[in-house]
Amino acid sequence: MYLISDNVDTLTGMRLAGVEGCVVHQKKHLKQELEKAVADKEISIILLTEKFGKEFPDIIDDVKLKRKLPLIIEIPDRHGTGRKPDFITSYVSEAIGLKL
Repeated sequence: MYLISDNVDTLTGMRLAGVEGCVVHQKKHLKQELEKAVADKEISIILLTEKFGKEFPDIIDDVKLKRKLPLIIEIPDRHGTGRKPDFITSYVSEAIGLKL
């Protein structure tokens, strides 16, 4: 696993769990770090803070759609998730077309 975060607190917490990573704040640095992580055959899961998915979906979606590995997972940071409280129910409802 490898973490690309937008804040030091998330990186510190993940390092305590044994996950290495980096902190970036600009689009070009995100793209560079993501390319480096994707090229590393030792990394099979890349964790990204949700902020990147919202701010730079073009970069994230490009990697997700063109590659099977590594798996890219967006995680909430110390500020919590930006998702609405019933996002799982909404997701399932949209996927199967039934209201739960």
